[in-house]
Amino acid sequence: MKIVVVGKGGREHALVRALAESPSAPELFCFPGSDAIFQIARPVAAEGLESLVEWMEVHEIDLCVAGEESYLVKGEGLANLCEKAGIPCWGPHFQSAQLEASKEFAKQFLERHGIPTAKASATADLAEARAAIAGRYPTVLKFDGLAAGKGVAVCMNEAEGEAFLDEVFTQQRFGPGRVLVEDFLTGPEVSIFAAIVDDQYLVFTPARDYKRIGEGDAGANTGGMGAVASRQLIPAELLADIQSGIVAPTVAGLRKDGLPYRGFLYFGLMLTPQGPKVIEYNCRFGDPECQAVMPLVKGDLAEFCLAGAKGELKPDLISFDEGWSVCVVLASAGYPESSRNGDVISGLDHPAENRVYHAGTRRNPAGEWETNGGRVLAAVAGGATRQEAVAAAHAAADQISFDGAQRRRDIGILHFQD
Repeated sequence: MKIVVVGKGGREHALVRALAESPSAPELFCFPGSDAIFQIARPVAAEGLESLVEWMEVHEIDLCVAGEESYLVKGEGLANLCEKAGIPCWGPHFQSAQLEASKEFAKQFLERHGIPTAKASATADLAEARAAIAGRYPTVLKFDGLAAGKGVAVCMNEAEGEAFLDEVFTQQRFGPGRVLVEDFLTGPEVSIFAAIVDDQYLVFTPARDYKRIGEGDAGANTGGMGAVASRQLIPAELLADIQSGIVAPTVAGLRKDGLPYRGFLYFGLMLTPQGPKVIEYNCRFGDPECQAVMPLVKGDLAEFCLAGAKGELKPDLISFDEGWSVCVVLASAGYPESSRNGDVISGLDHPAENRVYHAGTRRNPAGEWETNGGRVLAAVAGGATRQEAVAAAHAAADQISFDGAQRRRDIGILHFQD
């Protein structure tokens, strides 16, 4: 089996490694990839989406796995182009990927199908946004398009709200777009991942990520500074309620609206006093949750994704470890406002039982690993208990160093009672 994974970050590194460990032993390729990924998968000689699909046709690729969300909504969409070429794709069509690409589209979908979510108003400019907020803080502001995990601001006061609105409407940091003004919800967050094949689905191991840069959930929002994953993360009864009240209605809504879906769907949930509510959808695996979840997946992920892309859900091909997995992210100097590249990384030799996924690294001319992005690495370890996994993951992160490194030492500890 020949598989192409599309993307270049830590999530894709985790997916590539999980696919490589499949008993079916697929031949792996990646586009655009990274120096770390190319230690496992071979590079693809393509310059864009269309040439990528042409390359896959020529090389008789059996499966395309969408890792990075942007390719799902570029041009005609990765899955749409693959379908035209007769290549099975594990990733949704362009029209379905609007669940992530447009916060407004997602909110309308949720409301139309009666799926629990916060109330919100769509605004087109600064004046409309201010009028929708009407001085009510805290509030949640969401840029309508893709923003690499940085287009959402939880604003506790007017100063924070005005700063985000300035970024969006005046500076246009994320490009032109609208803003969703959403009610502020309270409660712990949880990430649920479902593999969806038409009208069927399989829920993977739940996870929780840590979005703020500082310990104690202080400071600016990031793409994620770490994650913890386990089947024990939430009670089985609550997971059953989430499946019946959120996952199943979403799958039914996709079918009712004529939105083709074969691939991973991420449900970002808030466990409010009134019950679970959807904060957001992502049309792929989460990052860094993927890095925490993948080591818990057992069986043949490659065959599972191939069967799903062809329209058959085969849950018997995979199983899930009942233990815990903890992911600790190391970020570069200046992140999340900026990132510093070129700092040499040491300590990447690690025990086989631990994993280090590369998100923003490269090889320099001397052959050393150096920083090349905001979130640089993720140190991941597991254990039968959360405490064991926490200790092992932080011990693995302790071995790694580079100038300006930023890291949270409460990953896997905050939100839990030891």
